[in-house]
Amino acid sequence: MDWGHTLAMIGIGIMVGLSGAGSAIGTAIGGASVLGMMKKRPDAFGSGLILAVLPATQGLYGFVGFIIYNGVVTALGGGMTLLQGSVVLGAGIGLGVTALISAIQQGNVCANGIAAIGSGHNVFANAMILAVFPEFYAILALVAAILMRGVIGA
Repeated sequence: MDWGHTLAMIGIGIMVGLSGAGSAIGTAIGGASVLGMMKKRPDAFGSGLILAVLPATQGLYGFVGFIIYNGVVTALGGGMTLLQGSVVLGAGIGLGVTALISAIQQGNVCANGIAAIGSGHNVFANAMILAVFPEFYAILALVAAILMRGVIGA
C-alpha cells in the first residue's frame, strides 16, 4: 500500500471538508441574523447580505489548497513518499482546522454587526473591519499551506 498517497488524499479531504463546513456554518450564522434583522429593518437587507456572506471565503481557501495539492498528488501518482504525503496531510489539517474555526468566528462577528444594524446603528463599516480579523488567520493558513508545497519538490 502507498501510505504517502493515502496520507495525501486524507489531507486533501480534511482541507476541503473542514474549510467548507466552516463556511457553511459561518454563513448560516450570518444568514440567520439577517432574517432577524429583516423584522426590524428590511431596507438593510443588502448590508446584512454582504456581512452574512463573508465567511464563505474560507471555503474558497480550502478549494485553492485542493487545486494546488491535487496537482501534486496527480503528478506524483503512486510514487509519493511518506514524507510528501505527510506534508500534504499537515497542510490539510492546518488549513482545514484554521478555516473551520475562522469561518465560524467570523460568522459570529458578522452576526453581531447585523444585529446592531437591525437595531438602527450605523455600524456596517465597523463590522466589516472587525470581520477581517478572523479571516486573516485563514489567509495565513493558506499561505503556510502554499509554502509547505515547496517541501514536496514536485
